[in-house]
Amino acid sequence: MTASVEQRLDAVAHGDMPMLEELAQMHLDTLPNSGLDERTYHLVRLAALIAMDSAPASYLANLKVARDAGLTAEDAQSVCVAIAPIVGSARIVSATGNVLRALGLGEMIPEQG
Repeated sequence: MTASVEQRLDAVAHGDMPMLEELAQMHLDTLPNSGLDERTYHLVRLAALIAMDSAPASYLANLKVARDAGLTAEDAQSVCVAIAPIVGSARIVSATGNVLRALGLGEMIPEQG
């Protein structure tokens, strides 16, 4: 039997997040396996998020880790400038809005501690 949307959301709200845990597992070894230094790795991931027109939640997860690795807002702006001719201005504007939404989502999530 398939759980209703409300049941799934309730489970996530109460910490039952096997989907998110599975997604986290997928990313465990990508940095060392990429052969990139940590800074370049996060810049490439940001560029991919922008190119894919990713959802705010994707930015939230990735930008927190990137920030913890030392990337700055200026670094993110530099990525936008570098890829704008390839992905187009509409994608850059969309990414900016999604990053702002992600930051708003991040403020609503309590720090783990």
